Amino acid sequence: MPARPTSLSRHFGSLPGPRVERTKEHRLIDILTIGLCAVLCRGEGWTDMATFGQARESWLRTFLALPRGIPSHDTLGRVFAALDPAAFGAAFVAWVRTDYRLPRCRA
Repeated sequence: MPARPTSLSRHFGSLPGPRVERTKEHRLIDILTIGLCAVLCRGEGWTDMATFGQARESWLRTFLALPRGIPSHDTLGRVFAALDPAAFGAAFVAWVRTDYRLPRCRA
């Protein structure tokens, strides 16, 4: 199923990707969305982000492509560590200043 636009993809979609093309297994917007959703649900690190993604994969697939599934905690950590902090911060501030409704997550 193709990804559908979300407020996260609108605000973070133009964020410069920190990875070399040949090393990309996961879409940057998928990684960012999983990470941000996990933190909003009280996740505290890369392992929590990966666990959140695995537990909520069917819900995430309603709006993310996830062509290679849920990224590992190592991948999440590497990608977030390599992001440009100023660019990420600007995108984050723009996102939280808007109406940022996500699809409802059912427990």
